[in-house]
Amino acid sequence: MSWLEKLLPPKITHTDPTERRSVPEGLWIKCPSCEAVLYKTDLEKNQNVCPHCSHHHRIGARARLNAFMDAEGRYEIGQEVLPVDALKFKDSRKYPERLKEALETTGETDALVVIGGAVQGVSLVAACFEFDFMGGSMGSVVGERFVRGVEEAIAQKVPFVCFTATGGARMQEGLLSLMQMAKTNAALTRLAKKGLPYISVLTDPTMGGVSAGFAFVGDVVIAEPKALIGFAGPRVIENTVRVKLPEGFQRAEFLITKGAVDFICDRRELRATVASCLAMLQRQSADAVVAD
Repeated sequence: MSWLEKLLPPKITHTDPTERRSVPEGLWIKCPSCEAVLYKTDLEKNQNVCPHCSHHHRIGARARLNAFMDAEGRYEIGQEVLPVDALKFKDSRKYPERLKEALETTGETDALVVIGGAVQGVSLVAACFEFDFMGGSMGSVVGERFVRGVEEAIAQKVPFVCFTATGGARMQEGLLSLMQMAKTNAALTRLAKKGLPYISVLTDPTMGGVSAGFAFVGDVVIAEPKALIGFAGPRVIENTVRVKLPEGFQRAEFLITKGAVDFICDRRELRATVASCLAMLQRQSADAVVAD
C-alpha cells in the first residue's frame, strides 16, 4: 500500500479516467441571439422558443404540426405521393442520392407534410414545410401534396393553413418545379371561390418561388418574429443593385411596415391566434352570404 492510499479516507476510491461518464452530445443548445445555454428538452417544451430572448429557433414540420393541432382526429394527406427523377438530373451528385440523404436525415419522403384535423376544435387542413429536406424546396411532390390538401379542405368545407419554411423551387426538377407555382395558386383560387379561408404563416426562412407564389395570397398572412422573408437573398440583391440595404431588410418586422404581412405572432400563441382568425373569417363569410 502506497503512502497516498494510507492518507486517503477508506470511502474515497480512485476513478479510472477511461471509465468516466461523458455528457451525451445534443443535450444543450446555445441560443444564437442571446447566447444563453439552453437545455434541449426545456427548449422543445417551449416550442423551440428561447425563454430568455424569445428567439424563434427553426422547428421541424412534424413538431410544429404536433404543437399547433389538436391531438385527436388527425390524418395525413398525400403521403403516398413520392418524388421521381424525371429529368435524370445530376449536378455534383445525382438527384436520387440527395433524396435518399434527405430521407435518412429527416425521416420524411419530401419537403411538405399535410395533415387534416382541428385547432381548438375548429376543423381544418394544415400543410407545413420541412426545411431540413433539401432546404424545404418545392418540387412536384410538394405541389401535388399542397393541392391534395386544398382539395380535401374543399371536400370537407374547412379552412386551409400553410406554414412555409423554404428556400424556393427545387432546381433538380427544373421547369416541373416552377410549374407548381401556377398549380398551387389555381387550387387556392378554387378554395376562395368556395368561400373557405386560407391562412399563410411565414416562418424562417420563406424565400424564392414559394414567396412569389402562394405564401402571400392568404386571407390572413402571419409571420413569426424576425423571420427571413423574400425572393432573392439580401446578399444577392446588394451585389446586383450595389446599394446598402436598410437594417432588418426582408425580416418580418420590416415587411409589416410595408404592408406585406398582416401581423407578427409568437409561435406559442399561434394556436389561439389562428383559431380567432378563422372564427372571424367564417363570420365575415356568413355575413356576406346573408347580405347577398
